[in-house]
Amino acid sequence: MSNAEHLANIMVERFINAVNNGVDLVPVVADSTSTAKIAPFIKAFPERLVNVGIAEQTLVGSAAGLALGGKVAVTCNAAPFLISRANEQVKVDICYNNTNVKLFGLNSGASYGPLASSHHSIDDISVMRGFGNIQIFAPSSPLECRQIIDYAIGHIGPVYIRLDGKELPEIHDERYRFVPGKIDVLKKGEKVALVAMGSTVHEIVTAAALLEERSINVTVINVPSIRPCDTTALFNELKDSQYVITVEEHNVNGGLGSLVAEVIAEHGVAIRLIRLGIADGEYALGAERKAMRKYHGIDAESIVNRVSAFS
Repeated sequence: MSNAEHLANIMVERFINAVNNGVDLVPVVADSTSTAKIAPFIKAFPERLVNVGIAEQTLVGSAAGLALGGKVAVTCNAAPFLISRANEQVKVDICYNNTNVKLFGLNSGASYGPLASSHHSIDDISVMRGFGNIQIFAPSSPLECRQIIDYAIGHIGPVYIRLDGKELPEIHDERYRFVPGKIDVLKKGEKVALVAMGSTVHEIVTAAALLEERSINVTVINVPSIRPCDTTALFNELKDSQYVITVEEHNVNGGLGSLVAEVIAEHGVAIRLIRLGIADGEYALGAERKAMRKYHGIDAESIVNRVSAFS
């Protein structure tokens, strides 16, 4: 297991690796060189970066143009501004036209903490799920992040990758292999299944360890691939549970909780589902992550309390 790593640093590392291996990759930023931690790439390839300034709509349009010109275009800026300010361009220039652009939503969820709602991205998965043909991924660990980015760079077509803004520790060993659509069962248990994506996977892993100390054995599922998603495999892992709890740093509507609700409903089974996230009609608390997650009940301790109530 490696130490914690910042996913933006991994992103830049994989960009450099791709260009060194002959990929005609061009990053596009919106005056977001610091956010993207792109300095090592600029040093290695000073003529490859396109900076459009604080103009997210131009960012996406430029990336689409580069892709239509044969480049592998990657956009690197904060998720809230990518999703909100360039929504129409993502829909029309990237998705409708099926252009070969990889959109990186940096500092997703409530990574910006005290900067509050203007800087939080708690609706990005729901927006992207509405855009039909774009693949959607949310890595939970450094190894998974590397593999997702390498896959995305080689895939022909639109991709959105939700990257957390904090360092994440490793939860996978060297045998792990990311496969688009495949769910990642980290632990098999009984009665209760915990399901998460991205950085909140660490909350359910921690919660499961705490519950095990109380002789409560739960299933732990990481869903790094939102689209495509092997919903049959996901259902097969959930069908024997009495309770399923989804955990996400995202609004409970349209994200992972909604995906799991759809899977359960479409199979017509009686499983109690609890969606933990930013509640309907609310915004994420403007606070440091630990306090914010506790307030919204998506930290490990809150999850343990929820599960203990069932036992």
